[in-house]
Amino acid sequence: MKRTYTFLGVALLVAGLGLGAACEEAVSVLDIAPGVGQLGAGGAGIAVVRGAETLYYNPAGLVGLSGISFSSFYASQMGVSDYSAFCLALHGFAVAAELYSSGSIPGYDDEGNPTSELGYSSTAYMFGFGLEPSMFSFLPKLPLAFSIGGVLKGVSTKIADVKGSGFAFDLAFRTTFPSMSLGPVVVTDAAFGVTLSNLFGGISYDATQDSLPMDIGLGLSARLLGVVLIAADAHLAGSLGIGVTYEPVPTLALRLGVLMKGGTSLTAGVGLNVAGFLIDYAFVSHAVGPTHRIGLTLDFSALDIGALGSSLRRILP
Repeated sequence: MKRTYTFLGVALLVAGLGLGAACEEAVSVLDIAPGVGQLGAGGAGIAVVRGAETLYYNPAGLVGLSGISFSSFYASQMGVSDYSAFCLALHGFAVAAELYSSGSIPGYDDEGNPTSELGYSSTAYMFGFGLEPSMFSFLPKLPLAFSIGGVLKGVSTKIADVKGSGFAFDLAFRTTFPSMSLGPVVVTDAAFGVTLSNLFGGISYDATQDSLPMDIGLGLSARLLGVVLIAADAHLAGSLGIGVTYEPVPTLALRLGVLMKGGTSLTAGVGLNVAGFLIDYAFVSHAVGPTHRIGLTLDFSALDIGALGSSLRRILP
């Protein structure tokens, strides 16, 4: 019976958002493509550092954050599912929560007799970290600039009246390359990343356990002429994302991409930066209907923590 419930829950998970893994692999909210900004650019973010969303794609990139970033987003599909997430990140660390819930569908027992309607929900909590050799004074200076990171993830699901919970752990690597010139084209911010997802762990129910699908991801990114960011991700689990972000001015980002994951989806997005308030929109096409996402990020990279602390000490008794 639990396996029947799992299949129905997965059907809601995949049909509701159209962004999950293939049905036979989807287990929890962790199988849904995360974020908004990079999702609009084909979901290619393993090598990209972009505020709090960096945690979702490659925690090793957290060392590239210069300040505090808080992001949140929401997605609704066909009135049957809701997906939202919240993430707080700073230099080297981040915490996040992802929440998914779907509507109900008619339930049937093993003999095909109607039962009560079935709903599905899944919640994940994450703690991520990033480290680089320069953080440790006892290490010699290395010729290669790189960072490593990890994410500890706790996850729970509810399929009708069946509940499960568990955890998983990811490891990640990211390295950057010096700027270069390819004829008249200047290439900057070139980076390469690797992620190892769900190395161990799973979701336990009363009598059984579902393994979270393991995956290895590879990502490349580079900025051309200072205004065009190209990124590509490949996952051994069977997905590919390619995206382009055009930033003609610092306050505007236009995104296009292709996401191939159990089918081919076209993605598009736009981002506006208004005095540190980043508003992102992403569109993803899918056979069961397009998905729209809206996100808000508060970027405090220019915030002087030391000056803020001094001001508070003067104000507080």
